[in-house]
Amino acid sequence: MTGPVVGEDGLARCPWAAGDPVNRAYHDTEWGRPISGEAAWFERLSLEAFQSGLSWLTILNKRDNFRAAFAGFDADAVAAYDDADRQRLLADAGIVRNRLKVDATISNARAVVVLRDAGGLESFIHGFRPAEQPRPTTADEVASTSPESVALSKALKKQGFVFVGPTTMYALMQATGLVDDHLLGCHRRGGGSAPHRQVVQ
Repeated sequence: MTGPVVGEDGLARCPWAAGDPVNRAYHDTEWGRPISGEAAWFERLSLEAFQSGLSWLTILNKRDNFRAAFAGFDADAVAAYDDADRQRLLADAGIVRNRLKVDATISNARAVVVLRDAGGLESFIHGFRPAEQPRPTTADEVASTSPESVALSKALKKQGFVFVGPTTMYALMQATGLVDDHLLGCHRRGGGSAPHRQVVQ
């Protein structure tokens, strides 16, 4: 089934959220809601990069470990990571131990710090919000990229970011409410107007 799925609670949801309770909780409380604050944006950017080639559920189940490993996604702290920190991260079974992705997160932290002089990561990404929102009725109609995600990818790469391809950036835009890809009929559709500040523990 690719359209909204009605759960036992009587609420219709995007089909990817109809199974695992972790996915459902994420769908109902976070996905598609705006976030604010540099750490929240750096976290989402980093986790989307780590997700590449893996399931999002894998990342969600390791999320607390990622936060602990990367200092709550404090960009200044991660930007200062050295070779000893890299080795610590690559030995941490609680996260995804991929050298390229670990190096990318450290590199991106440094780019986040530099980007403050241009208004900061949050403002930068918001500049690529599409003028019109998609209106998918089935999962098959949900895009994997957009002209805006392609442009955002190119712009971030010019600022020194890595692992920020168009598909990854579209996923980021979906997750943070810049794009509302909740299916028409999903109870969360259109529910991303109120900023949702993540609590990074």
